[in-house]
Amino acid sequence: MLLGVLCILVVPQVFSEAPPAPPQDIQVDNWLLRWSPDPDHGNVTYTAQYSSFDSDVWTDVPYCVHTSLNSCNVSSIKARSVYGCVMLRVQAERHGQKSPSVQACSTHGDLCTPDFILTASPGSLTVHLSRNTTFLRKKADHAKYRVYYGKKGEALQGYKDGPASVTIDELQEGQRYCTRVQYLYFTRTEGLPTCTQCALIPESDSRRTVSLVLVGGVLLLVFPVIAYFLLFQRWRFKRWLQPRYTFPEHLPEPLPEPRLPVPSSTEEHYDVITSMSPE
Repeated sequence: MLLGVLCILVVPQVFSEAPPAPPQDIQVDNWLLRWSPDPDHGNVTYTAQYSSFDSDVWTDVPYCVHTSLNSCNVSSIKARSVYGCVMLRVQAERHGQKSPSVQACSTHGDLCTPDFILTASPGSLTVHLSRNTTFLRKKADHAKYRVYYGKKGEALQGYKDGPASVTIDELQEGQRYCTRVQYLYFTRTEGLPTCTQCALIPESDSRRTVSLVLVGGVLLLVFPVIAYFLLFQRWRFKRWLQPRYTFPEHLPEPLPEPRLPVPSSTEEHYDVITSMSPE
């Protein structure tokens, strides 16, 4: 009876749970695999898997199955593929619900991962790659590079192949583009891809010149108008700048005018002129 009640309470909760968020920023550095777990959810475990370039089968990495850590040493699989070139991915799991698997990238170039320098110029992006690498020498003329690219924040859906440095043209100026590089053997990618690098596409001189001309034209139109108002319409500015005064609703009563005392006639002294005769 008790077991039946527990099944009724727990089983629907397990099946109603959404899968956990997939791990982020999965990077490999000297065979140490690291990722960023979801900080908002607990009880999540992670499983790392690998696959060689000549197989589509993904196999669990020993000692990296259902781990609650955010790192794992994967050096044990180095000898399980030709030249040690494998692909790695990590998947999150909680209560039987699994997240999508996320592929790992390599932070530094090694035998199976290219090393490149990114240079941006107006309208284009150049990925500087060397032809003299151990991988390319061992694969002879059947190996080259695949460069993925796209705007920052978007999926890197575009790609371009080349035996050495690759230049991507017709990019939008003033926008930031990102790239990721991986070795290509015949028509199949091999080894870990590089971690994403981004660069800002600068504006061309002609575009900056057009912008300066437009700004200069606007200034040439604005200055004469300002000068006209300053020279001939100054009285308007003075009137606009004068503060408006409003009389209060109730004015105080005026004070009575002061009255000066009038001297009495009795106080005046004067002489009576009796007669006047011409000289």
